[in-house]
Amino acid sequence: MKTFKLKTPSLLLGAMLMATMSCSDEFLEVAPTDSLADAQVSTQAGIDGLLIGTYSALNGVFGNRFEGPNHWATGSVVGGEANKGTDAGDYSSLNPIQRYEASPVDPNNDFNNLWRGRYEGISRANKVLSAIANSTELSAANAARLAGEARLLRGHFYFDLKKHFNNIVVFDETVPSPEIALLPNNGDAWAIIESDFQYAYDNLPAVNGAGRVNKWAAAAYMGKAKLFQQKFGEAKSWFDDVIANGVTSDGQKYALLDDYAQIFNAENDNHAEAVFDVESANNTGSVNNANWFDDLNYPYNTGADGPGNCCGFFQPSFEMANSYRTSAEGLPLLDGSYNDPANVVANDYGIEADEPFTEDAGPLDPRIDHVIGRRGIPYLDWIEHPGKAWIRSQPYGGPYSPKKYIYYRSQENSFTDGSSWTRGYATMNYTIIRFADVLLMAAEAEIEAGSLDKALEYVNLVRARAANSEHWVKEYDSDDNAANYVISEYTSFPNADFARQAVRFERKLELGEEGHRFFDLVRWGVAADELNAYLDYESTLLVTKFGGASFTAGKNEFFPIPQAQIDQSEEGVLTQNPGY
Repeated sequence: MKTFKLKTPSLLLGAMLMATMSCSDEFLEVAPTDSLADAQVSTQAGIDGLLIGTYSALNGVFGNRFEGPNHWATGSVVGGEANKGTDAGDYSSLNPIQRYEASPVDPNNDFNNLWRGRYEGISRANKVLSAIANSTELSAANAARLAGEARLLRGHFYFDLKKHFNNIVVFDETVPSPEIALLPNNGDAWAIIESDFQYAYDNLPAVNGAGRVNKWAAAAYMGKAKLFQQKFGEAKSWFDDVIANGVTSDGQKYALLDDYAQIFNAENDNHAEAVFDVESANNTGSVNNANWFDDLNYPYNTGADGPGNCCGFFQPSFEMANSYRTSAEGLPLLDGSYNDPANVVANDYGIEADEPFTEDAGPLDPRIDHVIGRRGIPYLDWIEHPGKAWIRSQPYGGPYSPKKYIYYRSQENSFTDGSSWTRGYATMNYTIIRFADVLLMAAEAEIEAGSLDKALEYVNLVRARAANSEHWVKEYDSDDNAANYVISEYTSFPNADFARQAVRFERKLELGEEGHRFFDLVRWGVAADELNAYLDYESTLLVTKFGGASFTAGKNEFFPIPQAQIDQSEEGVLTQNPGY
């Protein structure tokens, strides 16, 4: 979805006002500045403008980095794929959150802005729907299409709120504004989410133009909503339809790209793997139209040899890097032994950048070097990652750097917006749902409601792409692989328990650092076990960051309702989530 900004013209009175003053007091009824009358927004152009404003809310509204669509903090950091990074004093309000000690009283308004931003998106969608209902200009087909787009976007905003906060307020465009303030936060969110996705599927075309949602995005999102509710049979039906028939909004058949790295290359945006994405733009007069939510998430560097000139956040965890260790046969270590001393990935923790370092020689899944920046391995087309020289504080953040959604040296000033304080505003789509995600969700549904053989097929499709050696990371000066990459497909899933382990781990490897992990762990019901094991391991290395931290079952599966919202609610109608 293109991130446009809606601009509304000011209404000027001028001399016409003076001409009416002597004969009528109607001149006192002045429309607020920067507002539009119902008649104006109920036109085709007015509704298009309102809809563009709704699309723009996908990218965030209030400029808080929690509010971006990629969930690097709430999905990946809280999911154990990464830590906050940088040092303890930088963006310190994230420190308790990564330790599962989040408070409803949020000093940086992170949760409050996430809450407000998603409800602003819902409000914008509702305004589109109200304008459509009031319009006499639109044909029935056009009205249904525009309403389908608005309802898919509204469903997305509600889904995002549901997975973060669980107990949320729900309403549609028919609820008067004064009544919204009286609604409790225990509404049936799944009902409106499913209704919105169903309407969008029924009324959107398959081909709707690049930058707009289509019926297949609605179908994929419906399957995801069913999966989150453990309605596996229904989810399977939706995913079957998407896999067999789905196309992008500009008409490309959904497919895995041959080259994994091209999913995260701005020059290849709007590719065949993008099911639902957020597009961006540069040089528009506002860096908020670029990937502003990622501007901190570059290796810590200030020179021309690295991207962004800042800031050292979002450092992949030791546990995440170790997860890419494979057996000699090229399969993941599903028993958790990847964290055993014999299997940990060699890293330069505690080693100065000018001191010798021996790179890991053991078998690794090749995706590690598309996901994680590590010393001695080419970092896109910049330089070999120099290790500690690109890390703000190794004792606090560890030795690794993020690598997905980072722009290339060759894209400087063409796919970046350098008009603000950092060069790190990339013009690159963030993909909310991509086809590999769909295949792996479908594999889950097959295990629970279909067949292990079909789940095996879907997982192996994803692994076969990763096994394409043509697109493995190579040394700069040769065609040699940058590390000892060993990966193979599964020969069978002997039972459902093994299949579940394999699919869940494949999501970790394939979708790593993309903001999904925490929400996956919660819906699988394993968050407490997995994240406490993560803390036990990581705290032996990052003592200052994680020493004494723990995940509390029955509480930390969802984030606190912002206290600011509870305080502003009518008669205490909003209630806090358990444990906070």
